[in-house]
Amino acid sequence: MTGADRRRDRLTGCLFIAPQLAGTIAFVLVPLVLVLWYSLHEWNVLADTFDFVGTGNYRRLMDDPKLSSVLRSTFFFSAGLVVLNLSLAMLLAVLLNQKLRGTTLFRVAFFSPVVVSLVAWTVVWGFMLQHNGGINGLLDAIGVEGPNWLRSDGTAMASVVVVQVFKNVGLNMVLFLAALQGVPQELHEAARMDGAGRWTVFRRVTLPMISPTVLLTSIITIVGSLQVFAQIAVLTQGGPGTSTTVLVYYLYQQAFQFHTFGYGATLSVLLFLIVLLLTVVQWQLRKRWVFHES
Repeated sequence: MTGADRRRDRLTGCLFIAPQLAGTIAFVLVPLVLVLWYSLHEWNVLADTFDFVGTGNYRRLMDDPKLSSVLRSTFFFSAGLVVLNLSLAMLLAVLLNQKLRGTTLFRVAFFSPVVVSLVAWTVVWGFMLQHNGGINGLLDAIGVEGPNWLRSDGTAMASVVVVQVFKNVGLNMVLFLAALQGVPQELHEAARMDGAGRWTVFRRVTLPMISPTVLLTSIITIVGSLQVFAQIAVLTQGGPGTSTTVLVYYLYQQAFQFHTFGYGATLSVLLFLIVLLLTVVQWQLRKRWVFHES
């Protein structure tokens, strides 16, 4: 290959990656830089002011009396969503991996909510979870008085978590199902011949073999749980009180309801750092529990 051919190949490769690179710069890197810049300013659109305050917004963040409650709500939402989503997705994948009649129908039924509009799904569940909605109507039919699901401190967060789990569990189910179908049956047969029971086979053979998929789904689910907004905005608006005010919704309130865009940008920086930290920690831990990693 001549020097001209190598230069032409390099140019062709650069042209192929140019659209992706331009999109990354325009929609990822530039916004990140702008968010950092805005966090150093106090920008009030209504007053038409844009003043440099340095670390003022970060000091305000440290002194914010609501931040601890917001972070606590964010933790409970993320923890509940991740545990329920991954557990239910794994259970459904194991059940649907069996050679039973009607499994195709059940796969479609569990995956169909993933492709439904998020807002439409949330609005329908909002009607069902009202005090006089469909859920309480079913409970009343069997003589049980249901609570006001979205307006009670004890049930609001759980209701939002369950709605989100049912919405996205089908995606992780499909990923787990594909991973399970890729596990060699010879390994299962060898383990059974050695006297291992079903639970031992799953824990010692199946789970290590699909651990890369478990890592992928856990990262996707955790990052997604920290970015939830539409469900909170439609179902509870952060209430009652601040019991369901997660970090993204609190960011929205500060920036677009109270018009303190500088402080909203500071909250965005905090969210970015939390997501980055959790992703890095999970990626580093892969060497301890992901099969084939060293």
